[in-house]
Amino acid sequence: MQLCFHLDHAASLPYFLEKTTFKGPVFMTLATKAIYTLLLSDYVKVSKVSVEDMLYDEQDILRSMDKIEVIDFHQTLEVNGIRFWCYTAGHVLGAAMFMVDIAGVRVLYTGDYSREEDRHLRAAEILQFSPDICIIESTYGVQLHQPRNVREKRFTDVIHSTISQGGCVLIPDEYWSNHPELHNIPIYYASPLAKRCMAVYQTYINSMNERICNQFANSNPFDFKHISTLKSIENFNDVGPSVVMASPNGLQSGLSKQLFETWCSDKKNACVIPGYVVEGTLAKTIINEPKEVTLMNGLTAPLNMQELMPPNIILVHGEANEMWKLKQKLITRFADRNTKIISPKNCQSVEMYFYSDKMAKTIGRLAENTPEVGETVSGLLVKKAFTYQIMAPDDLHHKLKQIFKSVESLPDEESEGPAFRVHERLTVKYELEKHISLHWRSDPISDMVLDFVVALVLNVSREIPKVVVESEEATKTEEENNKKAEKVIHALLVSLFGDVKFGENGKLVISVDGNVAHLHKQSGNVESENEGLRESVRVAFQRIQNAVKPIPLSVS
Repeated sequence: MQLCFHLDHAASLPYFLEKTTFKGPVFMTLATKAIYTLLLSDYVKVSKVSVEDMLYDEQDILRSMDKIEVIDFHQTLEVNGIRFWCYTAGHVLGAAMFMVDIAGVRVLYTGDYSREEDRHLRAAEILQFSPDICIIESTYGVQLHQPRNVREKRFTDVIHSTISQGGCVLIPDEYWSNHPELHNIPIYYASPLAKRCMAVYQTYINSMNERICNQFANSNPFDFKHISTLKSIENFNDVGPSVVMASPNGLQSGLSKQLFETWCSDKKNACVIPGYVVEGTLAKTIINEPKEVTLMNGLTAPLNMQELMPPNIILVHGEANEMWKLKQKLITRFADRNTKIISPKNCQSVEMYFYSDKMAKTIGRLAENTPEVGETVSGLLVKKAFTYQIMAPDDLHHKLKQIFKSVESLPDEESEGPAFRVHERLTVKYELEKHISLHWRSDPISDMVLDFVVALVLNVSREIPKVVVESEEATKTEEENNKKAEKVIHALLVSLFGDVKFGENGKLVISVDGNVAHLHKQSGNVESENEGLRESVRVAFQRIQNAVKPIPLSVS
């Protein structure tokens, strides 16, 4: 699950999806997925990393898009019995807090969130119940933010003083509109990425707060009439006071770094860094050396945990010092409760144990009569994901017999207990009345029978399919069957070896890492100078042929 599009959350995703063995689904909100590809493509372009040292390229980013599924706020999805849904997190467009339900244990993973409504986004939602575990970001530790009007006044005071002395500074559009005496000062927007992302913000206008939604009915709130686009420093006429909003915010490269190096030696200029910056960037160095430049670092993330009282809190996504401060604050805050607070290190596993009553649903003949309170119900316990069902042992035998016809009961002396054989290939034994064991000799047909029986046991509450033997008139001709089998064989060989082409005289030409094998489909013979490839193709073809043959059904 992807919480938001910021690089500290999303930058590793292309590597994770394209360079590792992970094959599971990834879920994002629509807005996050829309900005994800724009942000990471820009990140690859501006990164000062050699091609050899790059973890991924733009093609990896584009391929990862096909593996990302979207989820809407409050939409419930289920994967392998695990249910999850997401809430609005504030912070940035599309940011989400995910609630994950695993066998009744609910885990809230906040990511970055904001409980304060800003100028365009709603605040993070307040949950109606407390989770069992809360995994919460701890970037700012215990720092408390100032009210927005105080922060904005500090900001605009610096703007006015800088402009009045002929300097250059960053400035917001709304303040400019209310001060016509400053209208002759040019404002530039120097971020191609932000310009492309602005189209996404206008697309998802319904995700904004009520003020922006109401304004959009009359005019576009993202149409900044006092701001011009600046493509590069070569197009910038650096004469007199001006305002430039430039990226990246860490000043590590690009136009923002160029302008800083040009302006930083003049005391009349101002550099405003409005958000969090990471270690190793020029912006972080500036913050650590306040005598060089006058900075505005009053913007902080709020801490608001009063609505939730989870018994377990896990702190992530923060520097060790700030995380420790937050942990001590939470220990004091929850001193009168039995709350477990954990701040694990990177890659450290956290194990928690939860105990709850498990309920099983009776099906089949066991469900015909309601048991009395305290009465013992005996049968086969079937588990699927986190749900349990109980069925009578005879029901399983009866349903298998309906499907396969060829189901034979075995004498007790032969099987040492109740048992039966399916299709003369698979033996099903009852173990201790509540368990069954399956025994078979592995080959393609027996494995397929096994898969069917396992699927039947795991889906006993559903309607059982029946095997229907078609009449001779409905049976396809041998030629049609052969054509269909050839397509299946070719597709399976492609999935195993990749490059499989049709050659002369009905041969298949298989190429792997420069080695070539010629497969005779009729005889199954393989010709290749590479012994390993020859044997791999021969065995694979033999197994595929056995697999595509129909299971011989017994109607007696």
